[in-house]
Amino acid sequence: MCGIAGYIGYKAAAPVLLAALRKLEYRGYDSAGIAVLEPDGRLSVHKAKGELSVLEKRLKNASLFGTLGIAHTRWATHGEPSDINSHPHTNMEGNVAVVHNGIIENYAAIKLWLENRNVKFQSDTDTEVIAHLVTYYLKEEESRPDIKDENVLFNAVRTALSKLEGSYALAVCSSLFPEQIIAARKDCPLVVGLGQNEYFLASDIPAMLEHTREVLFLEDNELAVLCRNNAALYSTDNDRIERKVSHVEWDAGAAEKSGYPHFMLKEIHEQPGAIANTLRPRLCRDAAGAPLDIGFEDYGVKLDFANIERITLTACGTAAHAALIGKGAFEYFARLSVAMEIASEFRYCNPVLGEKDLVIVVSQSGETADTLAAMRLAKSRGAKILAITNVVGSTLAREAGSVLYTYAGPEIAVASTKAFTSQLVCLYLLALKAAKERGVMDSDNFRAALNALDKIPEGVKTALSALEAVQRFAARQYNKNKVFFMGRQFDYATAMESALKLKEINYTHSEAFAAGELKHGPIALVDNGTLVVALATQRALFDKLVSNIREVTSRGAASVAITWQGEAEKLFSKVCDEVFALPPVPDAFSPLLSIVPAQLFAYYCAIQRGNNPDKPRNLAKSVTVE
Repeated sequence: MCGIAGYIGYKAAAPVLLAALRKLEYRGYDSAGIAVLEPDGRLSVHKAKGELSVLEKRLKNASLFGTLGIAHTRWATHGEPSDINSHPHTNMEGNVAVVHNGIIENYAAIKLWLENRNVKFQSDTDTEVIAHLVTYYLKEEESRPDIKDENVLFNAVRTALSKLEGSYALAVCSSLFPEQIIAARKDCPLVVGLGQNEYFLASDIPAMLEHTREVLFLEDNELAVLCRNNAALYSTDNDRIERKVSHVEWDAGAAEKSGYPHFMLKEIHEQPGAIANTLRPRLCRDAAGAPLDIGFEDYGVKLDFANIERITLTACGTAAHAALIGKGAFEYFARLSVAMEIASEFRYCNPVLGEKDLVIVVSQSGETADTLAAMRLAKSRGAKILAITNVVGSTLAREAGSVLYTYAGPEIAVASTKAFTSQLVCLYLLALKAAKERGVMDSDNFRAALNALDKIPEGVKTALSALEAVQRFAARQYNKNKVFFMGRQFDYATAMESALKLKEINYTHSEAFAAGELKHGPIALVDNGTLVVALATQRALFDKLVSNIREVTSRGAASVAITWQGEAEKLFSKVCDEVFALPPVPDAFSPLLSIVPAQLFAYYCAIQRGNNPDKPRNLAKSVTVE
């Protein structure tokens, strides 16, 4: 949620900062703002409710020449979206500016304390207390004769941080100290970019990719001091931190639309490549090129599945649906006892964990607050931790015992698509590796499964060829007031993810249920305003699903099936208004293909309604606060 950008160097700061905010729009926001330190020593602050274009329009008449500045896209938590509540926030004198992601939990007490010292507040936000608190300690620092000028702002920020409770990534600049930006993080991501005589600050890497690929990731309870000739990291105890510079391998073009109307459609089409990038480096092949085994050791993952008694998967949102499919894969292939827990519940449920437990934590961003808290809890109980994430250098990746990267590339659209299928690939590989190590899968079946998995990218390409048929169907069905997704076994979890996609970007009341539960309540809601999407890839259960479809169509519902080409397509064409047919793969791998028509359906429904699928209302790409 929210986005921070900062710049200090030799270029005009405003264009750099606005371009960075553009790259961070996917994180979700309802207002934007910028503060630039002008050559005349004035801190020029401009902010506006609404999209970034509103701010840019206001700036057309502003002359911003300064080479130091901070900027922000805000998603309201404290105080409604408004110009006043937008960031940056300043002190009473207007010479200190702050941008902040996160939540200051004790802001009310700090605000009262400051008001008792004659501080006047302008906004309803928790962030504004930081600007005033830093100012209070600046005055204390400036009264000390033993303090060098370059330490005054840093010390004031560091002291202010010691009074804050909650989460934050923040940046502070001041016209009193025109050669510095001070930044800090706790539970919210922040990255420093290293250029040639210029330095960058951002919530995420895409914001700085056009300028630099050399970055420093801040850890929790660390500060960064950005000057015109260097950038340095410090602990809150004022100890200098030496950290290896990370080089970003991403292609900068991967964060552009490349001719697609939206990032979401681009990322749906990138799934064959993303799946291949995640899958193939982990497959060991024979001389003929056929997959022979799975190797993780070169990627820092060393797990002894033979001695693991139990696995817990935990995640939020789309990643939780991937984890639910992963649970089925581990149980189906490896015959392991597996639990799947929503991370926001897991962190509070006092789980029973020990040294023979493996906890697999799944997060696209690697910064999801509840998922990080769940991982830390499991770690404290002695469990082994394996993270699956897409973002190199993320908090999850750094803190987990082992990391399996998805290699999906940057995912910009808020509604996850290619990250989801890449997470599934990692989970399938782990399940098959566990099956082999535990001796519950013979070599012939193991290699057959690897061969099937190796062909999935081509299968997804074929699934994408249904685009026009899905688009036509969406044009007829986008205005349904109720959409139900149903399926059995692996299809049930896919139905949950399909329903979430439609909720996220089409704002339709959609829900998923196991098809066997139809008569246990959901059927009471079915009428002629209902669309039912049947996920039909579990071959042994076709007849049961046909019966379910007849039950809803007899009550006036429109219906569509997502199933296999051939006999299954013929079967479901007899009972459904529409069928999207996929190239056959083993039932267990079906979610990798069956989700594609559901993603396209959600996308084209959103387009029909005039929604922006990349930036759905009220949602953020990375949920970094609880």
